[in-house]
Amino acid sequence: MKKYKYLILLVFLLAGVSACRKLNIPPKNIIQDADVFSSNGGIQAYMARLYSELPIEDFRYSPQRGLNFFWIISPTPATTGEALSRDQTGSMQENLGGWNWDLWSGSYTVIHDCDYFIQTLPKYASTFSTAQVNAWLGEAYFVRGMTYFALVKRLGGVPIVNTVLNYTPGSDVTDLKVPRSSEQAVWDQVASDFDFAIANLPAVNTDYGDGSRANKYVAAAFKSRAMLYAGTIAKYNTITLFDANKNQLCGIPASAAASYFQKAYDAAKTLDGIYSLYLSAWSPTDKAAQYQNFVNMFFDAGSKENIFVREYSYPNSVHGYDAYNVPRQLIGPNGYSAEVNPTLNFVEMFGGLPKNADGTLKTLDASGHYNLYTNTMDLFANAEPRLRATVIFPGDVFKGQNIEIRRGIYTGAATGGISPLLPAGSRSQYPLTNLQVSSTSTQTAYKLPDGTLMNPAGLSGIFTGDQTCAISGFSVRKWLDPNLATSQVKENNEAQTWIEMRYAEVLLNRAEAALELGSAGTNGANAADAFTVINQIRSRAGATQLSGVGALTIDTLRMERRKELAFENKTYWDLRRWRIFDKEQNGTIYKILMPFYSSQAGKYFFDARTDERNDTYTYDPRWYYEQIPQGAITKSTNLIQNPGY
Repeated sequence: MKKYKYLILLVFLLAGVSACRKLNIPPKNIIQDADVFSSNGGIQAYMARLYSELPIEDFRYSPQRGLNFFWIISPTPATTGEALSRDQTGSMQENLGGWNWDLWSGSYTVIHDCDYFIQTLPKYASTFSTAQVNAWLGEAYFVRGMTYFALVKRLGGVPIVNTVLNYTPGSDVTDLKVPRSSEQAVWDQVASDFDFAIANLPAVNTDYGDGSRANKYVAAAFKSRAMLYAGTIAKYNTITLFDANKNQLCGIPASAAASYFQKAYDAAKTLDGIYSLYLSAWSPTDKAAQYQNFVNMFFDAGSKENIFVREYSYPNSVHGYDAYNVPRQLIGPNGYSAEVNPTLNFVEMFGGLPKNADGTLKTLDASGHYNLYTNTMDLFANAEPRLRATVIFPGDVFKGQNIEIRRGIYTGAATGGISPLLPAGSRSQYPLTNLQVSSTSTQTAYKLPDGTLMNPAGLSGIFTGDQTCAISGFSVRKWLDPNLATSQVKENNEAQTWIEMRYAEVLLNRAEAALELGSAGTNGANAADAFTVINQIRSRAGATQLSGVGALTIDTLRMERRKELAFENKTYWDLRRWRIFDKEQNGTIYKILMPFYSSQAGKYFFDARTDERNDTYTYDPRWYYEQIPQGAITKSTNLIQNPGY
């Protein structure tokens, strides 16, 4: 992938370009418009800076610390029920101020810079070809649309500022206090910006054809995401706020839902034949190949599924995803590990596992005793390959090591079966009778009947006081670099590419919009298209095909989306736009799966229970619309705060 190292110096110099005052004799140390807009290098530098400030929730994002922050603790999946974390123990409101980048002021700075570019470039158009000018303008509109999207999905209606606002000291500032537009107007602005980008960007950006810069299909993909978001707000949101002029600042009239769903569907359809699902190592009959294909997809720079990516490059732009998330036994020099631990609730969404009638994992036999397994991986022998590529199971192999995850050793009698260690639904700690468990930074090996020594928790199970271990019984697999040496697993040293948009999401957007336009089984064309698309995704995943169009409901589709896009920071926004965060989470204690070894039986069993820490999740419905920063309201009396703050 192309890098832009030669632009770095100019990028920093350009940081204040639009604020320069025009004098008859410009100071020699200030870059003027002509220095930037009359050369390819100057414009590329300007665009590189805009792209670097795109508000993307990537490796360096968490709701607690905001965008572009190095510490990947209190991770996003730990707020959605996808995972548990030692540092995030419940739902939380997004911190818009962040620790590094203020979303409100930062976004309006980007919008200002886009406006300045859009207004200034035409003055220098004669220097370039029409195609070049149109493409650059298309990129500016794309970045502006993305930035408005980041604002409206959090705050509802925000001020729309599509012209550079100039301020002269001592002048009237009334015109600078732009009031909030209706939420619908902002979504329409997002659509308009993406439409301009689609119309003016080339089909292939010849300078930047590697997925790190926009082309018309990139813009269409993000339009499908944004319009789907707007449609679901129109349909499912119940929070409203009006200003004195009856502009609806929060919420969209339900009558507008179908129009947005149609725009999402049409935008997604334009990518047909341009991108495709990644199938490089896939086989229709080989589960191991399906697993490996899904793993490889996140590391293949030539993947035809990648639509838009954010690149990292050591040492200038790095992250520490592996350092925070590898299993304990693969801990690197920084001493971090196991920040993201998938919940049993998440694992139970997938097929190929033994299930009870209610869909929960089957851990007990007909007599009420634990099922026993020779190896921990036996329970997952038929699991959907996509799940195994997403989650590290107890006993699976990663980087050539068997990942040992145990909760303890059961030393009681096994003849006649082993009864549950705790009553169903118990929140108590495990009893110490007939159990060898560890919960400190060290563990004492236990001598088995054959004289073999075994550590109760294994190498990655619960034995550390700081919980740098698999507290849910699982460890995350997606995004971990299988080829990164343990000595290189350290904070701010890693450079995996973040895939912000891939074709699977576009297909999911298309299917959801189709179903929302007409309920499955009644609107033949929409339902049939959604059915075909979802089965394509399930086929690649190694999942069982849906039996017929009627089997695809909106709930089935939502679950498919959550499985496919897990740990990609998409579920957080889906739960918000569907307005089900509070319904799903409030009062919830997420479930874990604890492996135990029976010393008498010489076999393993699994205990399914709620999180031992008894952390209860509560999502405040106010958070569907975040609080506008008080500093912004103080500066402008025209800004109205969102409900409940």
